[in-house]
Amino acid sequence: MNNERASATCISALAKIYPLAKIIPGQGGCVIGDHAQIDDFVFINCGQMLNIGRYAHVASFCSVIGGGAFYMEDFAGLSAGCRIVTGTDDYSGPYLTNPTVPGQYRNVVQSKVVMGRHAILGSNCVVMPGVTIGEGATVGAGCIINKDLDPWGVYVGHTPRKIAERDRDAVLSLEKALCARLQDRI
Repeated sequence: MNNERASATCISALAKIYPLAKIIPGQGGCVIGDHAQIDDFVFINCGQMLNIGRYAHVASFCSVIGGGAFYMEDFAGLSAGCRIVTGTDDYSGPYLTNPTVPGQYRNVVQSKVVMGRHAILGSNCVVMPGVTIGEGATVGAGCIINKDLDPWGVYVGHTPRKIAERDRDAVLSLEKALCARLQDRI
């Protein structure tokens, strides 16, 4: 962790961050909640805020890049190899690209990404800037997500299409049972 920004950083003592994970907190700080887990070989570089909720999981080989904010709510999960892109160069316009080029020659599109509670992304999904993945939504492996996803939907395909609904009541009931067992307030 970068000690220069330690005052804006709050990592729960109950969070598990593996030693080969690299987290560069954003200007807005870094919050990692109780029982969150970030596996080895994760790279997170938030130019703005990073907020990872309780019981959230970021699997190996995931990255969060682009300079925007990333909010991952309680019980959300990123499977191995997911990419959260909070900012990207405009590749279609008359601009230079890549972070080695001074800003006045680039056109960077930057916006926060939000994963709702209980949202899950399968392996190797890519989420583009400005996307909100609704509470409880699940996404199959390999999807490129460039639009908001409805809560509790089950999505598959390169461009995600909704094929079903998750059982919201069952998931929330299990959450309640876990929290009661652990005497945890969420």
